[in-house]
Amino acid sequence: MSRPKIARKSTNIDMTAMCDVAFLLLSFFILTTKFKPSEAVPVDTPNSVSSKVAPEKDVVMISLNKDGHVYLSTGDSKADRANKQTMIESVNATKGLGLTAGEIAQLVKAPFLGTALSQLKQQATIPSDKMNAQTLPGIPCIDSTNNEMIDWMRAVKAAYAGQKEPNLLLKGDNVSKYTSFKNIIIALKKNDFFKFQMVTNPESVPEGTDLWKQPSAAVK
Repeated sequence: MSRPKIARKSTNIDMTAMCDVAFLLLSFFILTTKFKPSEAVPVDTPNSVSSKVAPEKDVVMISLNKDGHVYLSTGDSKADRANKQTMIESVNATKGLGLTAGEIAQLVKAPFLGTALSQLKQQATIPSDKMNAQTLPGIPCIDSTNNEMIDWMRAVKAAYAGQKEPNLLLKGDNVSKYTSFKNIIIALKKNDFFKFQMVTNPESVPEGTDLWKQPSAAVK
């Protein structure tokens, strides 16, 4: 006796709910995404295969653009801003700059410090959104006789006294002059800072190199 055949029925899946969820997720990401703002001081960093993530706390960053101009910035946390204020108060006292409490507060809010010590009063009058490589010439770091980065690194040392050493980041342009870079290193050494991290543009490891073969060997 033959087995009766069961009629095949087509499967019908209602995708309406899934489409609704997809559009809700898309709307969520569009509304909550923060796009990276344009840099006030553009720096085209060199490429590197390093995957280490830069720290976000206790940060002191030195930026060196293609024209050899040097800028100093800190992190955005409450502790970083407090240390930045201590740095500014330190150079104000040691160099007799005559900055008022209001001017110091304005400089603490500034995205970076980028002028000679004698011109800090003028920087305090510039709106934060107008501070860029065109309006600020950078911290003098020309030679051993005119290297104000030494003073700023001394202020950093004073601000972090009794604390964990800051995470020093050096963000240099790919075509910046070596002279300015050397003077930054001199400023760090003169204040007993012997450890810093370079900010680079990450890229994949070239195939066939020894570094590329290491993960493959580990898998095997």
